[in-house]
Amino acid sequence: MARKRSRESRHVLISVVAETFGIHPQTLRLYERQGLLKPARSAGNTRLYDEESIDRLEQILTLTRDLGVNLAGVEVILQLRERISELEAEVEQLFESLRRETHDRRWGIDRERALVPTGTRALVHRRRD
Repeated sequence: MARKRSRESRHVLISVVAETFGIHPQTLRLYERQGLLKPARSAGNTRLYDEESIDRLEQILTLTRDLGVNLAGVEVILQLRERISELEAEVEQLFESLRRETHDRRWGIDRERALVPTGTRALVHRRRD
């Protein structure tokens, strides 16, 4: 889907989103009531859809239109996707910690007993000629 929006325009009105995706605005309101979408609000309480909300709407429509998933199933799937993303971030942090620990052991660094905080970037490697 090609979206023609300038960088200054970060939000889209409900009518534009509904027309773009070929759905009724009431459907978007239903998704909001079900907790599937959380559009931002203007000072006048108008629903404003940002890039993240539109991406989530695309996921919802793929699940409902293409895969025949009902809204309860969509909710479960989206929650599972969010949990997977959180777990992937945790795993990445654990790998980074493991990399740092492996590096420290290789170079004989004991961070817990260091008088001065050390970082892997603080190491100076001198060439021996």
